[in-house]
Amino acid sequence: MITVNAMGDACPIPVVKTKKAMQAMTEPDTLEVLVDNEIAVQNVTKMAKSSGGDVTSEKLGEKEFKIVIKMSQVMSELKAQEKEEDVDCMPDRRKDTIVVISSDRMGSGNDELGKVLIKGFIFAVTQLDELPKAILFYNGGARLTSEGSDSLEDLKGLEAQGVEIMTCGTCLDYYGLKEKLRVGSVTNMYSIVETMNNAGKIIRP
Repeated sequence: MITVNAMGDACPIPVVKTKKAMQAMTEPDTLEVLVDNEIAVQNVTKMAKSSGGDVTSEKLGEKEFKIVIKMSQVMSELKAQEKEEDVDCMPDRRKDTIVVISSDRMGSGNDELGKVLIKGFIFAVTQLDELPKAILFYNGGARLTSEGSDSLEDLKGLEAQGVEIMTCGTCLDYYGLKEKLRVGSVTNMYSIVETMNNAGKIIRP
């Protein structure tokens, strides 16, 4: 495991440090990159994915984020020649869109298929060029942010990039999940309604 400490660094420094560490690899390895803001997570993630890395990220605390990059191969000589000035600082990828998820499955018909579809839906959100501002979970959707959910890694990655993950507290209580929330924060119905009312666009799977 190679650790890149980019805490306190402004863009493009976190991307530059990460790229140099990737270029220095003589064999496939894993990098752990530490940064202190969501924009850095977004930019490092974008660069690493474009370089063939398998990327996950997580918010560790206030202004503390960890990006894990698994490289299955070393960077090519061509990419190793890229100069520091070639590194782009992309603007905040979050847009005024809210995703609302009210079930732990997508659509009606077969429940097992529905669970596969909702997992695929959340993964697809992580791949968007423009990320949503927030994702709201209520009713059965509360299971997706709780212990045992297959989508926790994807949701933690979105949270690390600044997407607010909010789960209805009443719903967590109803399903006995209050102590099992593993990503995001607890919210109430007033905040859910207010967030939806102020959204530029709402997406419901």
